[in-house]
Amino acid sequence: MVGARLFDRMGRQVVPTAAGKLLYKHACLLLEMKKTVCNEMQDFLGMKKGEIYIGGSTIPGEYILPKVIGRFREKNPFVSVILNIADTSEIENRVLKGDLELGVVGSKSSQGKLICLELWNDELVLAVYKGHKWADKNEIEINNLYKEPFILRETGSGTLKIIKEYFKGAGAGNIDSLNVVARFGSSTAVKEGIKSGLGISILSSIALETEIKSEILKALKIKGISMLRKFYLIRDKRRSVSPLCQAMLDFLKQNN
Repeated sequence: MVGARLFDRMGRQVVPTAAGKLLYKHACLLLEMKKTVCNEMQDFLGMKKGEIYIGGSTIPGEYILPKVIGRFREKNPFVSVILNIADTSEIENRVLKGDLELGVVGSKSSQGKLICLELWNDELVLAVYKGHKWADKNEIEINNLYKEPFILRETGSGTLKIIKEYFKGAGAGNIDSLNVVARFGSSTAVKEGIKSGLGISILSSIALETEIKSEILKALKIKGISMLRKFYLIRDKRRSVSPLCQAMLDFLKQNN
């Protein structure tokens, strides 16, 4: 329309020209305006129809949110919920980028641009397989952990962050001093590692419910340490809340 070149070919790369960058900036504003208008019209007409993108760190994403979303859908049958599961830091970054409207994570964010709301309680426990030498015990001295093969979650995990904080608070030193034999990207993988005899680990009691009931794994406490934590709902305070996002927000607050 304006007769301007928008892209330059630089060998195998295609890069925007100065005019292309200018058009892109205004196009993003127009798309955001379109989204705002659609949200306001839906709100005005009382419509609850469409898609909402939310994120969950491993524990809430795999063990809590699927049930919550099921109950939400019973009340809002025309709303599709797209749930993305990743570690806590990844969910925070995607909420800040605008890829996700809401996130539920396993540790409180230090990001000033995020609003954090407490949702659910959890406890971290020491998990061992049923044939382990500690399987008949209820608690273990923390110093004994350093002698055992240990499985840790990956960097960026909310569970790992909480474990580090509790170990530091108990004067137990750095968890990297543990005999770490593997680092896995999900609690499910950690559980499978424990079952196979690869090592022991500290996991959410919520993630262990099925294995404990079936007596496949045993949950122990670490003497002198009560590893309690909360799951947090996060949202970018800079962004407007869509009607669907508000409906999910209200539902989560009522079911915390």
